[in-house]
Amino acid sequence: MVRILGIDPGSRITGYGVIDVEGNQSRYVTSGCIRITSDDWGQRLGTIFVELGTIIREFNPHEFAVEQVFMHRNADSALKLGQARGAAICAGVAHDLQLSEYAARAIKQAVVGKGGASKDQVQHMVKVLLNLNASPQEDAADALAVALCHAHTAQTLAQLPAAGKKQARRRS
Repeated sequence: MVRILGIDPGSRITGYGVIDVEGNQSRYVTSGCIRITSDDWGQRLGTIFVELGTIIREFNPHEFAVEQVFMHRNADSALKLGQARGAAICAGVAHDLQLSEYAARAIKQAVVGKGGASKDQVQHMVKVLLNLNASPQEDAADALAVALCHAHTAQTLAQLPAAGKKQARRRS
């Protein structure tokens, strides 16, 4: 069994989701949102780092996946998102987790089947794939989708030994 932590970084809300994967079966463990209320930028980044550290210690994931930054129309927003993402990555690395990154389109493709899927479609498919009674909150669903994408990618690479070696070199 492999436990995966998926992160959907944000400067006000950072979603997280933890799943267990055994073979081709994924099982929901937990998910939620880190809500940042401070207006002080350093405090926001510190909150992301500290809260994710707490989640990592509590749920002890084996692997860690984060959504890549996509270019916003507003450069300032993209920079803030990148910094929030950096705080999340530092939390994982501080706990010796190997980082994997996925583009938003790849995550949607892996979970919904199309890269241009809506937030509602992602929430619905996360609910279906993890056999949940209700759709998770949007940011938590996005984080669970990151974890599912990582699980699907790892399963595919495991079936292609040459591709797996190439991917492992890229992560190093």
